[in-house]
Amino acid sequence: MSAVSDPRAPRTSEAPRETPVRLSILLGAATRTLVDAGVPSPDVDAELLAAHAFGLSRGALAAASVRGDDAPADTAAFDELVARRAAREPLQHLTGLAPFRHLELRVGRGVFVPRPETEMVAQLAIDALRAVPDADPIAVDLGTGSGALALAMATEVPHARVHAAENAVDAFIWAKENFARLAPHARLAFIDLASAFPELDGQVAVLVSNPPYVPDAAVPRDPEVRLWDPPSALYGGEDGLDVVRTLSEVGMRLLRPGGTLVIEHGEWQGAPIRELLDQAGWRASATHPDLTMRDRATTAVRP
Repeated sequence: MSAVSDPRAPRTSEAPRETPVRLSILLGAATRTLVDAGVPSPDVDAELLAAHAFGLSRGALAAASVRGDDAPADTAAFDELVARRAAREPLQHLTGLAPFRHLELRVGRGVFVPRPETEMVAQLAIDALRAVPDADPIAVDLGTGSGALALAMATEVPHARVHAAENAVDAFIWAKENFARLAPHARLAFIDLASAFPELDGQVAVLVSNPPYVPDAAVPRDPEVRLWDPPSALYGGEDGLDVVRTLSEVGMRLLRPGGTLVIEHGEWQGAPIRELLDQAGWRASATHPDLTMRDRATTAVRP
């Protein structure tokens, strides 16, 4: 009869531990995974995911990698994040944060992730707001999403009275958190942009919006956009300009004479939007490029 060891007996030796993996090797493997998945910035994303998973700043992570430090013993959370990013879940959803100008916005499923190109749209609105001689000029952001444009104005022009409207429940929840954390003095309302803020009619100095402007038949190429951004924040009718037409009407109601309208749009939409605004009676319509020299926003002045 063969002997059976007693599981309660003390062990004479422990199983050997796995050899530690250097952090630089772990990051390299993650980068290769993201390269194979077609992620646009694989090395940057691998670093940001590692910093998030291991509770480090990106600078501390880079220093540890250069020193040849070992990775933490438990990399399961990081491995899962890399797999989700390889499946093209947005980086900002995985970290829960989206940088925008000097802000870090909380974002996740159900809200449009603010893009770097929108930062110049914010700059147009901020410049127009700073040029107003009033002690407390009024600014409005319609369809605020995460709150990016409104919060940029509220924090960079602190003497302004900023109002923002959003009527998508999931987006409103994220915006509410961002407003409470970053600019509790600004006003966020759960209201449709077409009927927003009648009490401000004729008083607003700057009206800004990043509306849905993708034509219904134009499916976005990037999986992060196509699969994860809410359709209500993307599609704007047959020509993509349905909400722009509404903004033109609402702008005429809300803005005071001489007030500025700022609308973000796609790179091929500047000319039709200028024509639309000119026909509606707006003055001085002009289209502005982003840092990549693609048309990104059109401004106009309320007569």
